[in-house]
Amino acid sequence: MKIIRRYLFKEISLAVAFVTLGFLGLFFFFDLVDELRWISQAKAGYNLGLGMLYVVLQVPSHLYELLPITVLIGTIYVMARLALSSEFTILRTSGLGPGRALGILLSVGLTFVVATFVLGDYVAPVTDLKVQLMQVRFHGRITNGPIGTWMKERQSTSSFNVNLGSMGTDGVLSAVALYEFDDQGKLVSITQGKTAEILEEVWRLHDVNRLELPHLDSSPLNANSAKGGAGNGASKDRPLLKRQHFDEFNWPTHITSEMAAALVLKPDRMKTLDLFQYIQHLRSNGQSAQQYEIEFWRKVFYPLSCLVMVVLALPFAYLHFRGGNIASHVFAGLMAGISFFFLNNVFGYVGNLQNWTPWFVAAAPAMVYSVISLAALGWLVLRR
Repeated sequence: MKIIRRYLFKEISLAVAFVTLGFLGLFFFFDLVDELRWISQAKAGYNLGLGMLYVVLQVPSHLYELLPITVLIGTIYVMARLALSSEFTILRTSGLGPGRALGILLSVGLTFVVATFVLGDYVAPVTDLKVQLMQVRFHGRITNGPIGTWMKERQSTSSFNVNLGSMGTDGVLSAVALYEFDDQGKLVSITQGKTAEILEEVWRLHDVNRLELPHLDSSPLNANSAKGGAGNGASKDRPLLKRQHFDEFNWPTHITSEMAAALVLKPDRMKTLDLFQYIQHLRSNGQSAQQYEIEFWRKVFYPLSCLVMVVLALPFAYLHFRGGNIASHVFAGLMAGISFFFLNNVFGYVGNLQNWTPWFVAAAPAMVYSVISLAALGWLVLRR
């Protein structure tokens, strides 16, 4: 069986590599054509070399998205070709039963599972970040709309609502506003910074305007403010509003750059560990994490879809092809694979709207197609 395993691994790997290169070449061409409009404008020194670099940096993301589909196409092609040439029939008479064939294909699929995981967690996030920074530098700032995006953090004696306007070059934030509330839900201060750098456990805001709204029954700071003289506009019943300006202002926080990027950038481009940490942050601050939990589980199960694809391709080895009907069967298998990814996306949107269990939303399409594939395999084996 080692010889058969090596043979199938070699044939499937070559077929998957050929199909993957074809798809990547097509995507590379379309991305380059799209970038030519920016190159023609020569905006901020944007030239053909930078345009080529921008397109090349998108290749790992395309590869991550395409790999399960190309695994399906390549495996179907190999299984159908073996069936057409009667090679698989010879392998069956040599002792390759359905269980062993399935085990061999699953072992081959594990290689692609590992490759997909490495691409999605270690390669694509790095290149995507560089793509986003180039987009910021030459195509404009990254923003979530005119009102920005919001985060929340609870600290020992207060909570903060944070508004982020946009993200600039090297991850620098613009138009940052911090709204501080005490444990009774009263607004304590408003801090607005023109820009902000995210350092380790602290945000450094620049060109900051800060407004403190003290209360008579609040902290000692507010009690001291209430003792201000009449010349400052203070009274016994109404404490003074305190306005300050800082060139730099440090705000201690546990919100990391990855968490901030999660709101401005796409969550499916984050690492699995970063998504998990951000979910824990949302939960600890009493915020809904449904969307990010679904995305987390989709990233966990997405590499495993390569196993679903090889299982989906195995029944094609048990078909008897005559003449040119192999192309129609391969096309049908391709449509089944594409429908799997459509169903995966639909489940994600519906699950988020209906508040379904996140792991079930991510795993259900794979389980459904695995059952269908195994049922088709069993039917073909029993019938043939």
